[in-house]
Amino acid sequence: MPPIIFRKGLDMKAAVADQLAQAYHSRIVDDLRSDGYVRTHGRLTIHLAREFGFCYGVERAVDYAYQTRKKFPNSRVFLTGEIIHNPHVNNQLRAQGIRFLTDPGEDRTTLGRDDVVILPAFGVSVDDMVRLDRQGCTLVDTTCGSVLTVWKNVKRYAQDGFTSIIHGKLHHEETRATASQASLFPDGHYLVVLDKREAADVCRYIVEGGDREAFLQRFGPAASPGFDPDRHLLRIGCANQTTMLMAESLEIGEMFRAAMEARHGAPAVDDVFRSFDTICSATQERQDAVIALLDEAPLDLMVVIGGYNSSNTCNLAKICAERCPTYHIAEADCLVSATEVRHRRIGAPSTSAVAETVARDWLPANRPLVIGLTAGASTPNNVVGQVVARLEALAGS
Repeated sequence: MPPIIFRKGLDMKAAVADQLAQAYHSRIVDDLRSDGYVRTHGRLTIHLAREFGFCYGVERAVDYAYQTRKKFPNSRVFLTGEIIHNPHVNNQLRAQGIRFLTDPGEDRTTLGRDDVVILPAFGVSVDDMVRLDRQGCTLVDTTCGSVLTVWKNVKRYAQDGFTSIIHGKLHHEETRATASQASLFPDGHYLVVLDKREAADVCRYIVEGGDREAFLQRFGPAASPGFDPDRHLLRIGCANQTTMLMAESLEIGEMFRAAMEARHGAPAVDDVFRSFDTICSATQERQDAVIALLDEAPLDLMVVIGGYNSSNTCNLAKICAERCPTYHIAEADCLVSATEVRHRRIGAPSTSAVAETVARDWLPANRPLVIGLTAGASTPNNVVGQVVARLEALAGS
């Protein structure tokens, strides 16, 4: 008997509505919105980006997790890993008795028909899905619709004999799940590129050829098993992790189009190259909103709130850091004092053990102060509100 899979709700939404509101609502954020996204307290003025925080896909995933715990009160309930990249939300779920298979001491091999497993907003790989299917667990699938759209394109590429060039972070759950979709077809292949520098290396090989073994050594696990650059770069289709910088993804797509035109000629390019803009709308809206904020308001600094391993939050911080001093913090407690802040170094690898650093004398003193504020798509309103309150307390100290 196949496992039960919940993809469109569990009929428990009303039962958890108050619980979610208590956990993640913020009156401060409501007030900021109603006051035109600007709030002044003493010498401090805060400008909040008009699009920030929880997106629909994240809100749905968290909602499903709470519904799952309510619907299956007597079952073991697991998440395959972090449901989203926000430590506050993940710890709240642990407090609800939801166990994370990535936590120390958990054993995936013990899962069976009496267990419930929640699939995160990033999705899971084809291999993981097959394994869970064989174990017969009840599955609650919270995979974001924007991610599913990318999967459809990757599967279509593989079905038609195109290699997927995926702009993403190799170790990110979403990128791993997306790349695995190509494996559903006998000769499906992929290559993950992190940035324009890596894309340029691949484009150079497409146009000029090169040392095959050196190429494979250069990209290693970023390439699918059995990948041959001399065969599998002849027909390519571009895709991306949905939370990357939109402008960079589009530029990388144009780089590959130009390389394929140089290799095959402009008249033939549509036969060998495909590309779709698969940055999710929420990611794009938050990037556009923070750019608008930077354009409109003269700021002393920006504070960006979100998990340190949140790709969309890191990209918001990267945008801001090009324009003014920027601090990417995980929560209000990172604002240690008016002279000390713990924050993620802009551009630090998400897997880096030293990603967090401490800045001194970060908050200008004894004069009017204007701070811009935004939050990644996995940051709940209550954390945003706590940061606002903390900034006001520090600015007045």
